Amino acid sequence: MNLSVSGVVLLGVVVFLFFRKDGLKVSHAVVCALFGFYLAGTAVAPSIEAGGESLADLLGGIRL
Repeated sequence: MNLSVSGVVLLGVVVFLFFRKDGLKVSHAVVCALFGFYLAGTAVAPSIEAGGESLADLLGGIRL
């Protein structure tokens, strides 16, 4: 799935920006990563994936 790679990159950039600009500590970044990892293994994961795909389709359809 193409969204997963770009989504991971986007989230990585967001976490990096939080770390640099808003004082996100390394421990917070680790917690965010672990939360995402464990959330992906729950029963909620398919709903989150469908929501992410819907958002990507919506954003992809915007013409500037």
